Amino acid sequence: MTYDSTASSLTGTTDPAILDELLSIRSSIDNIDATLVYLLAERFKCTQKVGQLKARHNLPPSDPEREKAQITRLHELSRDADLDPAFAEKFLNFIIEEVIRHHKAISQEQR
Repeated sequence: MTYDSTASSLTGTTDPAILDELLSIRSSIDNIDATLVYLLAERFKCTQKVGQLKARHNLPPSDPEREKAQITRLHELSRDADLDPAFAEKFLNFIIEEVIRHHKAISQEQR
């Protein structure tokens, strides 16, 4: 199945001019989503290197002080960007959990 950027349950039931405007805005959202995916992929490439370094030197998979500092930093960035800091924290915590899971797996592989 391929992605259809014009897919909408509103087709045929909404004024075509409004639907065109909606699709234009959604196109921007699609571009941002693609950028986020590629940025996350780059981020995980870096965290994989961190996990490998930690495993080689028997360091713990998580670093609570680093995580706390990152959340503080993210709150500041969120406020500057006019983004809900609580949402940004949930998002970062999700990423951190995944990174720690990867680090634990890398550590297991190195044993």
